[in-house]
Amino acid sequence: MKVLVTGGAGFIGSHLVDKLIDEKGCEVTVLDILEEQVHGKDKKPPEYLNTEAKFTYGSVTDYTLLQELVQYADVIYHLAAMVGVGQSMYEIEKYINHNIHGTANLLDILANSEHNVQKLVVASSNTTYGEGKYNCENCGVLYPDLRPESQLIKKEWELKCPNCGLEISPLPTDEETPFNSSSIYAYSKQSQEEFSLLIGDTYGINTTVLRFFLVYGTRQALSNPYTGVCAIFSSRLLNNQRPIVFEDGEQTRDFVNVADICQALVLAMEKKEARGEAFNVGTGNTISIKEVAEILTEKINPKLTPIYNQEYRVGDIRHCVADISKIRNKLGYEPSFTFREGVDDLIEWIKKSGQAFQDTSEKALKELKQKGLIK
Repeated sequence: MKVLVTGGAGFIGSHLVDKLIDEKGCEVTVLDILEEQVHGKDKKPPEYLNTEAKFTYGSVTDYTLLQELVQYADVIYHLAAMVGVGQSMYEIEKYINHNIHGTANLLDILANSEHNVQKLVVASSNTTYGEGKYNCENCGVLYPDLRPESQLIKKEWELKCPNCGLEISPLPTDEETPFNSSSIYAYSKQSQEEFSLLIGDTYGINTTVLRFFLVYGTRQALSNPYTGVCAIFSSRLLNNQRPIVFEDGEQTRDFVNVADICQALVLAMEKKEARGEAFNVGTGNTISIKEVAEILTEKINPKLTPIYNQEYRVGDIRHCVADISKIRNKLGYEPSFTFREGVDDLIEWIKKSGQAFQDTSEKALKELKQKGLIK
């Protein structure tokens, strides 16, 4: 099986490449732009990239290059994307160009060129749901919009029912939850998956979308201050800086280990039940950002304590956990790690790497404040 992985030198992509080569015996080609914010200025493939993979430097925005690579693929994993919710709100052209235009190039090639592609797997995001699914004791199941700024200014963090005003409780978010994107990044992922499923259905291309919840694990880019709370907290702790937690820290997320993401990616390729479907990929378990900060602090730099600054980021959601019953029942997916179990691999990798990770989070915070995205 010949597999093309766009974004294959990145955090998730490189782990997938290992699994495809070492466990599935695939011939893998990697296309990656080696984004400076993730990989540094030297534009060299990371040392951890599997040496048996064929590496091609370039972008999905390069139609001619992408077309050439597609001709040799049986399976395509489309992971290439600019990531970061906050940054997407002011680097708009960059995110639209890479995430939407790049995906349009890929789909245009599949629609108009001779090829042998049997499967397309597209990486999407839980951010397309916005706040997701909630329950009101009076009004039942709700899919609320973001909290209004008038509420956040008063530091009233929990969501309230738009009908009766009662505080509402989060429910596991299933795939039937309507899209409610609230950032350029989220809209770009929504567009990616809608375009891909439409073209897949139209031209008979076996296409699957996976909506990743918060991914963590080894090879996460500690140098990127705009995405990945585990990476941001770890980078600060490594530089003897206290992690900064927004709101009161009680907001919850579903953190999924990169090994389980790769499990889902391979199942999407192999299982016929994946055709034409979108699946959540998470654990179904919640953990508060406060707990994440405290666990990482204890394991990396226990002399420090997190800062709870009571500030908020415009566009942030309060709670989000995946309902994984669909992928569990249809594809046999079963998460292997809770956050407390899986985070040890990340910590060990950080300590063994011996790299001097420069903390650029202060610069990122200043930039977000200047843009009016932190208040």
